[in-house]
Amino acid sequence: MNHDSCFSNCDQTDHGPNPYAANIPCAARTNENYRTAFWTGHHLQMTLMCIPVGDDIGLEMHPDTDQYIRVEAGKAIVKMGSNKCHLNITCPLHVGDAVFVPCGTWHNIFNDGDCSLKLSSIYAPPHHPWGTVQPNKEDADS
Repeated sequence: MNHDSCFSNCDQTDHGPNPYAANIPCAARTNENYRTAFWTGHHLQMTLMCIPVGDDIGLEMHPDTDQYIRVEAGKAIVKMGSNKCHLNITCPLHVGDAVFVPCGTWHNIFNDGDCSLKLSSIYAPPHHPWGTVQPNKEDADS
């Protein structure tokens, strides 16, 4: 079996908890939703995010979930800290860069580019219900 026949055609259905091989950069670049659950298992979850120019993911903290966020397209600024009023870690992010966010850490990622910011994010344990699709940040906040 060749490499191309092993991977999906960039569709964004929640494929978990079944075994699955995917081209994550392709799936992330084609995702137009604020958040799409791409694979949800029993112990971890991957979502894809699309953040419009000038917007952010929103300041958040997960008390019982570790998170890994990777830039698949665009550029960003991440701010993190132990207190939502004191985000003392600030780093620029480019394609291929990733952020490890331990549970209990306040964080926000800002689109710092001139095109949509495409992110993949792994939560352990899963943070969103299986099949979550949130077209925009307002849907995610409600």
